[in-house]
Amino acid sequence: MVFKRLFWLGIGVTLGFGSSWWLTRMVKQRLEQLLPQQLRANVATKARSAGNDVRAAVADGRQAMRQQEAALRAQLAARRS
Repeated sequence: MVFKRLFWLGIGVTLGFGSSWWLTRMVKQRLEQLLPQQLRANVATKARSAGNDVRAAVADGRQAMRQQEAALRAQLAARRS
């Protein structure tokens, strides 16, 4: 009976230390991500990415517009003939 209690006490202590170490590590990592330099770098990267996405969307829209205009002009030319 005593050995059983000691065993579970050891398991509890091990899990307690392990989880507190893990939690401390996670909090430190999160704080490092929120430092001004890191935050500034993240914002700049996301802004560049958004700018690239907007440019790609505009280019796709213009290409679709040209295709649609060509199709409409072809239909108009077919009606005139």
